[in-house]
Amino acid sequence: MKKFMDENFLLDNEVSQELYHQHAAKMPIIDYHCHLIPAMVANDHKFKSITELWLGGDHYKWRAMRTNGVDERFCTGKDTSDWEKFEKWAETVPYTYRNPLYHWTHLELKTGFGIDKLLSPKTAREIFEECNDKLQNDPSYTARGFMRRYNVELVCTTDDPIDDLRYHKQTVESNFEIRMIPAWRPDKAMAVDNTANFAAYVHQLEEAAGVTISNFQSFIDAIQKRHDFFHENGCRLSDHGIEEFYDEPYTDSQIETIFEKAMREQELSKEEVRQFKHCMLKVFAEQDYEAGWTQQYHYGAIRDNNSKMFNILGPDTGFDSIGEFNTAKAMSHFLNELNAEGKLTRTILYTLNPCANEVIATMLGNFQDGSCPGKIQFGSGWWFNDQLDGMRRQMDALSVLGLLSRFVGMLTDSRSFLSYPRHEYFRRLLCNILGTDVEKGLIPYDMENLSRMVEDISYNNAKNYFKF
Repeated sequence: MKKFMDENFLLDNEVSQELYHQHAAKMPIIDYHCHLIPAMVANDHKFKSITELWLGGDHYKWRAMRTNGVDERFCTGKDTSDWEKFEKWAETVPYTYRNPLYHWTHLELKTGFGIDKLLSPKTAREIFEECNDKLQNDPSYTARGFMRRYNVELVCTTDDPIDDLRYHKQTVESNFEIRMIPAWRPDKAMAVDNTANFAAYVHQLEEAAGVTISNFQSFIDAIQKRHDFFHENGCRLSDHGIEEFYDEPYTDSQIETIFEKAMREQELSKEEVRQFKHCMLKVFAEQDYEAGWTQQYHYGAIRDNNSKMFNILGPDTGFDSIGEFNTAKAMSHFLNELNAEGKLTRTILYTLNPCANEVIATMLGNFQDGSCPGKIQFGSGWWFNDQLDGMRRQMDALSVLGLLSRFVGMLTDSRSFLSYPRHEYFRRLLCNILGTDVEKGLIPYDMENLSRMVEDISYNNAKNYFKF
Protein backbone atom coordinates (compact mmCIF):
# COMPACT_ATOMS: atom_id res chain seq x y z
CA MET A 1 0.00 0.00 0.00
CA LYS A 2 1.42 3.38 -1.02
CA LYS A 3 1.58 6.21 1.46
CA PHE A 4 -0.86 9.03 0.79
CA MET A 5 0.68 11.91 -1.12
CA ASP A 6 4.35 11.03 -0.65
CA GLU A 7 7.13 12.32 -2.91
CA ASN A 8 5.99 9.90 -5.63
CA PHE A 9 2.31 10.83 -5.46
CA LEU A 10 0.67 9.90 -8.80
CA LEU A 11 3.98 8.51 -10.09
CA ASP A 12 3.58 4.76 -10.49
CA ASN A 13 6.94 3.71 -11.89
CA GLU A 14 10.60 4.68 -12.07
CA VAL A 15 10.33 6.34 -15.48
CA SER A 16 7.48 8.56 -14.28
CA GLN A 17 9.40 9.44 -11.17
CA GLU A 18 12.55 10.37 -13.09
CA LEU A 19 10.60 12.48 -15.55
CA TYR A 20 8.87 14.40 -12.78
CA HIS A 21 11.63 14.88 -10.22
CA GLN A 22 14.48 15.49 -12.66
CA HIS A 23 12.60 17.51 -15.26
CA ALA A 24 8.99 18.65 -14.76
CA ALA A 25 9.38 19.75 -11.13
CA LYS A 26 12.27 22.04 -12.00
CA MET A 27 10.49 24.07 -14.66
CA PRO A 28 9.13 27.56 -13.82
CA ILE A 29 5.41 28.30 -14.07
CA ILE A 30 3.84 30.41 -16.79
CA ASP A 31 0.25 30.83 -15.62
CA TYR A 32 -1.23 32.22 -18.80
CA HIS A 33 -4.84 32.30 -17.59
CA CYS A 34 -5.84 33.17 -14.04
CA HIS A 35 -8.21 35.41 -12.12
CA LEU A 36 -5.82 36.83 -9.54
CA ILE A 37 -6.75 40.29 -8.27
CA PRO A 38 -4.04 42.61 -9.68
CA ALA A 39 -4.23 44.96 -6.68
CA MET A 40 -3.14 42.10 -4.41
CA VAL A 41 0.00 41.58 -6.47
CA ALA A 42 0.73 45.28 -6.80
CA ASN A 43 0.35 45.88 -3.05
CA ASP A 44 1.90 42.55 -2.01
CA HIS A 45 -1.27 41.75 -0.08
CA LYS A 46 -0.91 40.42 3.44
CA PHE A 47 -3.69 37.95 4.26
CA LYS A 48 -5.41 38.31 7.60
CA SER A 49 -6.04 34.55 7.87
CA ILE A 50 -5.97 31.25 6.03
CA THR A 51 -9.74 31.69 5.59
CA GLU A 52 -9.29 34.83 3.51
CA LEU A 53 -6.55 33.19 1.47
CA TRP A 54 -8.24 29.82 1.05
CA LEU A 55 -12.01 30.24 1.22
CA GLY A 56 -12.54 33.81 0.04
CA GLY A 57 -14.09 33.59 -3.42
CA ASP A 58 -13.44 29.85 -3.82
CA HIS A 59 -16.71 28.58 -5.24
CA TYR A 60 -15.25 25.05 -5.62
CA LYS A 61 -15.12 24.77 -1.83
CA TRP A 62 -18.46 26.52 -1.37
CA ARG A 63 -20.18 23.97 -3.63
CA ALA A 64 -18.72 21.09 -1.63
CA MET A 65 -19.70 22.68 1.68
CA ARG A 66 -23.27 23.29 0.52
CA THR A 67 -23.50 19.70 -0.69
CA ASN A 68 -22.28 18.56 2.72
CA GLY A 69 -25.14 20.38 4.42
CA VAL A 70 -23.26 23.51 5.51
CA ASP A 71 -25.41 26.60 5.86
CA GLU A 72 -24.67 29.42 3.38
CA ARG A 73 -23.59 31.81 6.11
CA PHE A 74 -20.49 29.64 6.66
CA CYS A 75 -19.65 29.91 2.95
CA THR A 76 -20.36 33.51 2.00
CA GLY A 77 -21.94 35.02 5.10
CA LYS A 78 -20.80 38.27 6.70
CA ASP A 79 -21.87 37.35 10.24
CA THR A 80 -19.55 34.36 10.72
CA SER A 81 -15.92 34.49 11.83
CA ASP A 82 -12.93 33.26 9.88
CA TRP A 83 -12.57 30.39 12.33
CA GLU A 84 -16.20 29.33 11.94
CA LYS A 85 -15.87 29.22 8.16
CA PHE A 86 -12.59 27.30 8.35
CA GLU A 87 -14.06 24.86 10.86
CA LYS A 88 -16.94 24.08 8.50
CA TRP A 89 -14.51 23.52 5.64
CA ALA A 90 -12.45 21.19 7.84
CA GLU A 91 -15.62 19.25 8.66
CA THR A 92 -16.32 18.91 4.94
CA VAL A 93 -12.85 17.79 3.82
CA PRO A 94 -13.12 14.14 5.03
CA TYR A 95 -16.21 13.82 2.84
CA THR A 96 -14.33 14.88 -0.30
CA TYR A 97 -12.53 11.58 -1.00
CA ARG A 98 -12.15 11.17 -4.79
CA ASN A 99 -13.03 14.80 -5.36
CA PRO A 100 -9.97 16.83 -6.55
CA LEU A 101 -10.53 19.17 -3.61
CA TYR A 102 -9.11 16.52 -1.30
CA HIS A 103 -5.85 16.38 -3.24
CA TRP A 104 -5.65 20.15 -3.78
CA THR A 105 -6.32 20.88 -0.11
CA HIS A 106 -3.45 18.75 1.10
CA LEU A 107 -1.08 19.73 -1.71
CA GLU A 108 -1.66 23.38 -0.85
CA LEU A 109 -1.12 22.84 2.87
CA LYS A 110 2.03 20.84 2.20
CA THR A 111 3.64 23.03 -0.45
CA GLY A 112 2.35 26.38 0.80
CA PHE A 113 2.77 25.97 4.54
CA GLY A 114 4.89 22.85 5.04
CA ILE A 115 1.99 21.14 6.83
CA ASP A 116 1.94 17.39 6.18
CA LYS A 117 -1.22 16.58 8.14
CA LEU A 118 -4.70 15.60 7.06
CA LEU A 119 -7.26 18.33 7.58
CA SER A 120 -10.22 17.18 9.67
CA PRO A 121 -12.22 18.42 12.66
CA LYS A 122 -9.51 16.92 14.90
CA THR A 123 -6.66 18.88 13.27
CA ALA A 124 -8.57 21.99 12.24
CA ARG A 125 -7.61 24.24 15.14
CA GLU A 126 -3.87 23.47 15.05
CA ILE A 127 -3.70 23.85 11.27
CA PHE A 128 -5.70 27.09 11.42
CA GLU A 129 -3.36 28.54 14.02
CA GLU A 130 -0.16 27.35 12.33
CA CYS A 131 -1.20 28.86 8.99
CA ASN A 132 -2.27 32.12 10.59
CA ASP A 133 0.95 32.37 12.55
CA LYS A 134 2.96 32.18 9.33
CA LEU A 135 0.65 34.59 7.52
CA GLN A 136 0.96 37.15 10.31
CA ASN A 137 4.60 36.77 11.30
CA ASP A 138 6.58 35.49 8.33
CA PRO A 139 7.20 38.28 5.75
CA SER A 140 7.43 35.71 2.94
CA TYR A 141 3.78 34.71 3.39
CA THR A 142 2.26 37.40 1.18
CA ALA A 143 0.77 37.47 -2.29
CA ARG A 144 4.16 37.94 -3.93
CA GLY A 145 5.77 35.54 -1.51
CA PHE A 146 3.52 32.70 -2.63
CA MET A 147 4.30 33.45 -6.26
CA ARG A 148 8.01 33.24 -5.49
CA ARG A 149 7.56 30.05 -3.47
CA TYR A 150 6.01 28.29 -6.46
CA ASN A 151 8.65 29.43 -8.96
CA VAL A 152 6.19 31.52 -10.97
CA GLU A 153 7.74 33.41 -13.86
CA LEU A 154 4.69 35.09 -15.37
CA VAL A 155 0.94 35.39 -14.85
CA CYS A 156 -1.80 36.70 -17.11
CA THR A 157 -4.73 38.17 -15.24
CA THR A 158 -8.23 38.53 -16.73
CA ASP A 159 -9.18 42.15 -17.37
CA ASP A 160 -12.10 44.07 -18.82
CA PRO A 161 -11.38 46.58 -21.64
CA ILE A 162 -12.43 49.48 -19.40
CA ASP A 163 -9.84 48.59 -16.73
CA ASP A 164 -7.22 51.32 -16.30
CA LEU A 165 -4.51 48.70 -15.57
CA ARG A 166 -3.14 50.85 -12.76
CA TYR A 167 -2.06 47.84 -10.72
CA HIS A 168 -0.24 46.26 -13.62
CA LYS A 169 1.64 49.52 -14.10
CA GLN A 170 2.33 49.75 -10.37
CA THR A 171 3.72 46.22 -10.38
CA VAL A 172 6.05 47.01 -13.28
CA GLU A 173 7.22 50.20 -11.58
CA SER A 174 7.98 48.28 -8.36
CA ASN A 175 10.49 46.10 -10.27
CA PHE A 176 8.79 42.91 -9.06
CA GLU A 177 10.73 40.11 -10.72
CA ILE A 178 7.60 38.11 -11.65
CA ARG A 179 5.76 39.56 -14.62
CA MET A 180 2.03 40.24 -14.35
CA ILE A 181 0.48 40.86 -17.77
CA PRO A 182 -3.14 41.83 -18.48
CA ALA A 183 -5.31 39.63 -20.67
CA TRP A 184 -8.19 41.14 -22.63
CA ARG A 185 -11.66 39.80 -21.65
CA PRO A 186 -14.27 41.78 -23.66
CA ASP A 187 -17.33 39.65 -22.85
CA LYS A 188 -19.41 42.62 -21.68
CA ALA A 189 -18.90 44.35 -25.01
CA MET A 190 -21.00 41.66 -26.73
CA ALA A 191 -23.48 40.89 -23.93
CA VAL A 192 -26.63 42.30 -25.53
CA ASP A 193 -28.83 39.68 -23.86
CA ASN A 194 -29.53 42.37 -21.25
CA THR A 195 -29.71 45.64 -23.17
CA ALA A 196 -29.91 47.84 -20.07
CA ASN A 197 -26.63 46.42 -18.77
CA PHE A 198 -25.10 46.63 -22.22
CA ALA A 199 -26.03 50.30 -22.66
CA ALA A 200 -24.58 51.12 -19.25
CA TYR A 201 -21.38 49.33 -20.18
CA VAL A 202 -21.06 51.25 -23.44
CA HIS A 203 -21.18 54.50 -21.48
CA GLN A 204 -18.38 53.20 -19.23
CA LEU A 205 -16.38 52.26 -22.33
CA GLU A 206 -16.99 55.72 -23.74
CA GLU A 207 -15.46 57.26 -20.63
CA ALA A 208 -12.52 54.87 -20.51
CA ALA A 209 -11.67 55.42 -24.18
CA GLY A 210 -12.26 59.16 -24.06
CA VAL A 211 -14.45 59.14 -27.14
CA THR A 212 -18.11 59.78 -27.96
CA ILE A 213 -19.95 56.63 -29.01
CA SER A 214 -22.80 57.60 -31.31
CA ASN A 215 -23.09 54.54 -33.55
CA PHE A 216 -21.71 51.05 -34.03
CA GLN A 217 -18.54 52.19 -35.81
CA SER A 218 -17.61 54.60 -33.02
CA PHE A 219 -18.27 51.74 -30.58
CA ILE A 220 -15.72 49.61 -32.44
CA ASP A 221 -13.30 52.54 -32.58
CA ALA A 222 -13.52 52.84 -28.78
CA ILE A 223 -12.85 49.13 -28.36
CA GLN A 224 -9.86 49.39 -30.70
CA LYS A 225 -8.50 52.29 -28.68
CA ARG A 226 -8.67 50.19 -25.51
CA HIS A 227 -7.15 47.22 -27.35
CA ASP A 228 -4.21 49.44 -28.31
CA PHE A 229 -3.92 50.60 -24.69
CA PHE A 230 -3.77 47.01 -23.46
CA HIS A 231 -1.12 46.20 -26.06
CA GLU A 232 0.98 49.14 -24.88
CA ASN A 233 0.79 47.67 -21.38
CA GLY A 234 2.08 44.26 -22.37
CA CYS A 235 -1.11 42.39 -23.23
CA ARG A 236 -0.62 39.66 -25.84
CA LEU A 237 -3.56 37.43 -25.06
CA SER A 238 -7.35 37.65 -25.18
CA ASP A 239 -9.93 35.42 -23.57
CA HIS A 240 -13.62 34.95 -24.30
CA GLY A 241 -16.12 33.22 -22.03
CA ILE A 242 -18.94 32.14 -24.33
CA GLU A 243 -21.75 29.60 -24.08
CA GLU A 244 -21.18 28.50 -27.66
CA PHE A 245 -19.89 29.69 -31.02
CA TYR A 246 -22.10 31.72 -33.34
CA ASP A 247 -22.36 31.76 -37.13
CA GLU A 248 -25.65 33.54 -37.83
CA PRO A 249 -25.30 35.62 -41.04
CA TYR A 250 -25.57 39.38 -40.65
CA THR A 251 -25.18 42.59 -42.63
CA ASP A 252 -23.60 45.84 -41.53
CA SER A 253 -26.97 47.55 -41.53
CA GLN A 254 -28.47 44.82 -39.35
CA ILE A 255 -25.69 45.20 -36.80
CA GLU A 256 -26.10 48.97 -36.76
CA THR A 257 -29.83 48.54 -36.10
CA ILE A 258 -29.20 45.98 -33.35
CA PHE A 259 -26.70 48.30 -31.69
CA GLU A 260 -29.10 51.24 -31.81
CA LYS A 261 -31.91 49.13 -30.33
CA ALA A 262 -29.61 47.91 -27.55
CA MET A 263 -28.60 51.47 -26.70
CA ARG A 264 -32.28 52.38 -26.44
CA GLU A 265 -32.59 49.36 -24.10
CA GLN A 266 -35.12 47.68 -26.38
CA GLU A 267 -35.45 43.93 -26.14
CA LEU A 268 -33.70 42.01 -28.91
CA SER A 269 -34.78 38.77 -30.55
CA LYS A 270 -32.69 35.63 -30.03
CA GLU A 271 -31.58 35.88 -33.65
CA GLU A 272 -30.45 39.48 -33.19
CA VAL A 273 -28.50 38.58 -30.06
CA ARG A 274 -26.71 35.78 -31.88
CA GLN A 275 -26.00 37.95 -34.92
CA PHE A 276 -24.45 40.64 -32.73
CA LYS A 277 -22.35 38.13 -30.80
CA HIS A 278 -21.11 36.59 -34.04
CA CYS A 279 -20.16 40.03 -35.33
CA MET A 280 -18.35 41.00 -32.14
CA LEU A 281 -16.40 37.73 -31.90
CA LYS A 282 -15.23 38.34 -35.45
CA VAL A 283 -14.23 41.95 -34.67
CA PHE A 284 -12.32 40.81 -31.58
CA ALA A 285 -10.57 38.07 -33.58
CA GLU A 286 -9.53 40.51 -36.30
CA GLN A 287 -8.15 42.93 -33.72
CA ASP A 288 -6.16 40.13 -32.12
CA TYR A 289 -4.78 39.04 -35.47
CA GLU A 290 -3.66 42.55 -36.36
CA ALA A 291 -1.93 42.91 -32.99
CA GLY A 292 -0.27 39.47 -33.15
CA TRP A 293 -2.07 38.24 -30.04
CA THR A 294 -3.27 34.76 -29.10
CA GLN A 295 -7.03 34.31 -28.59
CA GLN A 296 -8.66 31.90 -26.14
CA TYR A 297 -12.24 30.63 -26.20
CA HIS A 298 -13.70 29.07 -23.06
CA TYR A 299 -17.07 27.69 -24.06
CA GLY A 300 -19.72 25.34 -22.77
CA ALA A 301 -20.78 26.67 -19.35
CA ILE A 302 -24.34 27.30 -18.25
CA ARG A 303 -23.86 30.11 -15.77
CA ASP A 304 -25.95 31.34 -12.85
CA ASN A 305 -28.40 28.42 -12.85
CA ASN A 306 -29.77 29.30 -9.42
CA SER A 307 -31.57 32.62 -9.91
CA LYS A 308 -32.44 32.92 -6.24
CA MET A 309 -28.79 32.75 -5.18
CA PHE A 310 -27.65 34.85 -8.13
CA ASN A 311 -29.92 37.65 -6.91
CA ILE A 312 -28.31 37.38 -3.47
CA LEU A 313 -24.64 36.73 -4.28
CA GLY A 314 -24.12 37.61 -7.95
CA PRO A 315 -22.03 35.67 -10.49
CA ASP A 316 -19.10 33.31 -9.89
CA THR A 317 -20.40 32.00 -6.58
CA GLY A 318 -20.74 28.30 -7.36
CA PHE A 319 -23.98 27.93 -9.30
CA ASP A 320 -22.65 27.14 -12.78
CA SER A 321 -22.60 23.81 -14.60
CA ILE A 322 -21.54 22.03 -17.77
CA GLY A 323 -23.68 22.89 -20.77
CA GLU A 324 -24.64 20.78 -23.74
CA PHE A 325 -24.52 22.70 -27.02
CA ASN A 326 -24.39 21.54 -30.62
CA THR A 327 -21.64 23.97 -31.58
CA ALA A 328 -19.21 22.03 -33.80
CA LYS A 329 -20.49 23.43 -37.12
CA ALA A 330 -20.66 26.98 -35.80
CA MET A 331 -17.11 26.70 -34.45
CA SER A 332 -15.92 25.37 -37.81
CA HIS A 333 -17.68 28.12 -39.72
CA PHE A 334 -16.31 30.82 -37.43
CA LEU A 335 -12.70 29.62 -37.65
CA ASN A 336 -13.01 29.04 -41.39
CA GLU A 337 -14.37 32.54 -41.90
CA LEU A 338 -11.31 34.03 -40.23
CA ASN A 339 -8.92 31.63 -41.93
CA ALA A 340 -10.35 32.33 -45.41
CA GLU A 341 -9.71 36.04 -44.86
CA GLY A 342 -6.16 35.38 -43.60
CA LYS A 343 -7.05 36.68 -40.14
CA LEU A 344 -6.91 33.58 -37.93
CA THR A 345 -4.37 34.19 -35.18
CA ARG A 346 -3.00 31.66 -32.69
CA THR A 347 -6.05 30.16 -30.99
CA ILE A 348 -6.76 28.03 -27.91
CA LEU A 349 -10.09 26.19 -27.64
CA TYR A 350 -11.38 25.01 -24.26
CA THR A 351 -14.53 22.95 -23.85
CA LEU A 352 -16.25 22.51 -20.52
CA ASN A 353 -18.08 19.43 -21.74
CA PRO A 354 -15.64 16.48 -22.06
CA CYS A 355 -18.03 14.90 -24.56
CA ALA A 356 -16.61 17.43 -27.02
CA ASN A 357 -12.95 16.51 -26.46
CA GLU A 358 -12.64 14.66 -29.74
CA VAL A 359 -14.58 17.39 -31.54
CA ILE A 360 -12.00 19.95 -30.45
CA ALA A 361 -9.03 17.63 -31.03
CA THR A 362 -10.08 17.02 -34.63
CA MET A 363 -11.00 20.67 -35.24
CA LEU A 364 -7.40 21.74 -34.54
CA GLY A 365 -5.98 19.93 -37.55
CA ASN A 366 -8.30 21.73 -39.94
CA PHE A 367 -6.60 25.08 -39.36
CA GLN A 368 -2.96 24.33 -38.60
CA ASP A 369 -0.91 26.14 -41.24
CA GLY A 370 2.73 25.51 -40.42
CA SER A 371 3.33 29.11 -39.32
CA CYS A 372 4.19 27.93 -35.82
CA PRO A 373 4.04 24.62 -33.94
CA GLY A 374 0.55 23.95 -32.60
CA LYS A 375 -0.97 27.19 -33.85
CA ILE A 376 -4.47 25.97 -32.94
CA GLN A 377 -4.40 24.48 -29.44
CA PHE A 378 -6.72 22.26 -27.42
CA GLY A 379 -6.80 24.00 -24.03
CA SER A 380 -6.17 22.04 -20.86
CA GLY A 381 -8.91 20.43 -18.79
CA TRP A 382 -10.88 23.44 -17.56
CA TRP A 383 -13.00 24.19 -14.49
CA PHE A 384 -14.93 20.97 -13.79
CA ASN A 385 -12.29 19.08 -15.79
CA ASP A 386 -9.07 20.22 -14.09
CA GLN A 387 -8.88 16.93 -12.19
CA LEU A 388 -7.18 13.63 -12.95
CA ASP A 389 -9.86 12.10 -15.14
CA GLY A 390 -10.64 15.35 -16.97
CA MET A 391 -7.00 16.20 -17.65
CA ARG A 392 -6.24 12.63 -18.72
CA ARG A 393 -9.18 12.55 -21.14
CA GLN A 394 -8.13 15.89 -22.64
CA MET A 395 -4.53 14.72 -23.11
CA ASP A 396 -5.62 11.33 -24.44
CA ALA A 397 -7.80 12.98 -27.11
CA LEU A 398 -5.03 15.39 -28.03
CA SER A 399 -2.46 12.57 -28.16
CA VAL A 400 -4.53 10.37 -30.44
CA LEU A 401 -5.81 13.08 -32.77
CA GLY A 402 -3.06 15.72 -32.62
CA LEU A 403 0.39 16.29 -31.12
CA LEU A 404 0.59 16.19 -27.34
CA SER A 405 4.25 17.23 -27.67
CA ARG A 406 3.18 20.71 -28.85
CA PHE A 407 0.64 21.29 -26.05
CA VAL A 408 1.07 24.57 -24.12
CA GLY A 409 0.17 22.88 -20.84
CA MET A 410 -1.56 23.83 -17.63
CA LEU A 411 -2.97 26.99 -16.03
CA THR A 412 -4.66 27.71 -12.72
CA ASP A 413 -7.82 29.56 -13.89
CA SER A 414 -8.02 30.60 -10.23
CA ARG A 415 -8.36 33.59 -7.94
CA SER A 416 -6.20 32.01 -5.25
CA PHE A 417 -2.49 32.48 -4.61
CA LEU A 418 -2.46 28.90 -3.33
CA SER A 419 -3.62 27.34 -6.61
CA TYR A 420 -0.21 26.87 -8.19
CA PRO A 421 0.01 23.23 -7.04
CA ARG A 422 -2.47 22.55 -9.85
CA HIS A 423 0.57 22.83 -12.12
CA GLU A 424 2.33 20.19 -10.01
CA TYR A 425 -0.78 18.00 -10.12
CA PHE A 426 -0.87 18.29 -13.91
CA ARG A 427 2.85 17.67 -14.33
CA ARG A 428 2.77 14.55 -12.14
CA LEU A 429 -0.11 13.16 -14.19
CA LEU A 430 1.65 13.99 -17.46
CA CYS A 431 4.82 12.21 -16.34
CA ASN A 432 2.85 9.20 -15.16
CA ILE A 433 1.01 8.91 -18.47
CA LEU A 434 4.30 8.89 -20.37
CA GLY A 435 6.11 6.65 -17.88
CA THR A 436 3.27 4.13 -17.94
CA ASP A 437 3.36 4.06 -21.75
CA VAL A 438 7.09 3.31 -21.56
CA GLU A 439 6.46 0.51 -19.04
CA LYS A 440 3.85 -1.01 -21.39
CA GLY A 441 6.17 -0.79 -24.40
CA LEU A 442 3.88 1.71 -26.14
CA ILE A 443 6.62 4.34 -26.54
CA PRO A 444 10.40 3.85 -26.40
CA TYR A 445 12.52 4.42 -23.31
CA ASP A 446 14.26 7.44 -24.80
CA MET A 447 14.92 9.82 -21.93
CA GLU A 448 16.31 12.51 -24.20
CA ASN A 449 13.04 12.82 -26.10
CA LEU A 450 10.82 12.10 -23.10
CA SER A 451 12.50 14.71 -20.89
CA ARG A 452 12.36 17.29 -23.67
CA MET A 453 8.66 16.59 -24.14
CA VAL A 454 7.93 16.96 -20.43
CA GLU A 455 9.91 20.18 -20.12
CA ASP A 456 8.27 21.59 -23.24
CA ILE A 457 4.71 20.89 -22.10
CA SER A 458 5.47 22.14 -18.59
CA TYR A 459 7.07 25.41 -19.68
CA ASN A 460 8.91 25.81 -23.00
CA ASN A 461 5.94 25.47 -25.33
CA ALA A 462 4.02 28.22 -23.56
CA LYS A 463 7.05 30.50 -23.46
CA ASN A 464 7.59 30.12 -27.21
CA TYR A 465 3.93 30.13 -28.22
CA PHE A 466 2.66 33.27 -26.52
CA LYS A 467 5.58 35.50 -27.51
CA PHE A 468 5.45 37.43 -24.24
